[in-house]
Amino acid sequence: MPRILALLFLPFALNALADNNIQEHKLANGLKVVVQQDHRSPVLVSQVWYRAGSMDEVNGNTGVAHALEHMMFKGTRKVPAGQFSRIIAAAGGKDNAFTSRDYTVFFQQLDKSRLDLAMKLESDRMQNLQITDAEFAKEIRVVKEERRWRTDDKPQAVVGEQFNAVAYQEHPYGRPVIGWMNDLEQMTAEDARNWYHTWYAPNNATLVVVGDVDPKQVFAMAEKYFGPLKAHKLPIRKNQIEPEQKGERRIVVKVPAKLPYLLMGYPAPSLRDAENDWEPYAIAILTGVMDGNSASRLNSDLVRRDRLAVDVSAGYDITNRGPSQIEFDATPSEGTSVADLELAMRTEIDNIKQNGITEDELQRVKAQVIAADVYGRDSMFNQALQIGTYESVGLSWRDVAQYTKKLQAVTVQQVQQVAQKYLDDDKLTIAILDPQPVDEHAPKHEGIFHVR
Repeated sequence: MPRILALLFLPFALNALADNNIQEHKLANGLKVVVQQDHRSPVLVSQVWYRAGSMDEVNGNTGVAHALEHMMFKGTRKVPAGQFSRIIAAAGGKDNAFTSRDYTVFFQQLDKSRLDLAMKLESDRMQNLQITDAEFAKEIRVVKEERRWRTDDKPQAVVGEQFNAVAYQEHPYGRPVIGWMNDLEQMTAEDARNWYHTWYAPNNATLVVVGDVDPKQVFAMAEKYFGPLKAHKLPIRKNQIEPEQKGERRIVVKVPAKLPYLLMGYPAPSLRDAENDWEPYAIAILTGVMDGNSASRLNSDLVRRDRLAVDVSAGYDITNRGPSQIEFDATPSEGTSVADLELAMRTEIDNIKQNGITEDELQRVKAQVIAADVYGRDSMFNQALQIGTYESVGLSWRDVAQYTKKLQAVTVQQVQQVAQKYLDDDKLTIAILDPQPVDEHAPKHEGIFHVR
């Protein structure tokens, strides 16, 4: 189950994103281009973000966003199937892509002199992709194998998938990004073509370039390659809200596994107004106190002191197009039942609701924010990832600079307040892995996919 753990949100704290280092330009066809200068080495990262992910799918067609990500490497009239990545590699670069609930991203890492190559290739497949029945039939087999390897063969991933299906009963976040197997088995090339022609348009995309570049030259290059592309009329996006949960939800998942597993989650808001919202920042601090490092509460109490768990974590994703969850998960140690571990986890949660956190804990997490700020500046890819994420979930790259400042303003009282408000037993969803005997002779999936 892809999860953003407590401290993985911290790279979004980069204060390095000062306005004088970033410039944006919008093409007439709606494509937004955001450029951040970083002249420490003669390289760049180029990312194209499409604001279309699994949350835009409909029942019966789950997984089509991810399947289309695969098909984007299957050729245009100018670039034959399988040649995109070979061309980038021949230029000394690397490329790949990923699909999430909220967006689909394609990226290249290249020498600064080869940005024109990345733009030429990306603009070509933005409107000239060829999706043949034959290529789709081959690639959907790869996608199904990926599902088997990433989800079906991984007990905790199965639990995560089932957890989402229960926690989100109305919102599309309840569907897996990779899709349900039944939908993949019935998916056609026409489904992929429809998705492509619906969402892959310059007015539904953001081009992010970070590196040793001149913004004016990048904008001119974007006008040259992407400017001639035509905008599409996009479907109206209806605001989908998960109805209020009226009581605890609990499921037991029985699959072959060696160890049991516990996953707990509470509905929580995502960041909507970077300047005026304060609760998401306080929730981020809360999860940092619960799970940040070896000194965090869950690790210190449940793993090292009481030896009830072999691992434990807390997570919260602050940047979503839809709602979020405060999640806690753990694997019980030998001799500990899941019920005992759940009780201990609930005790830790109740403690923070009743007694709050200490000033020392607050300052520790804030210090980690600053450390992550410094560390994050070393990665051009992370810098581009921040910009693209904020832009794609309805925020602005300008909001990234708010992150550290707003986290530093959080008080111990605010952390206790969000704990009391959102860690509500009547809103809790619990998924438990009940391990079944493992067949050692069962065939293993090797995970060979995304071969360009």
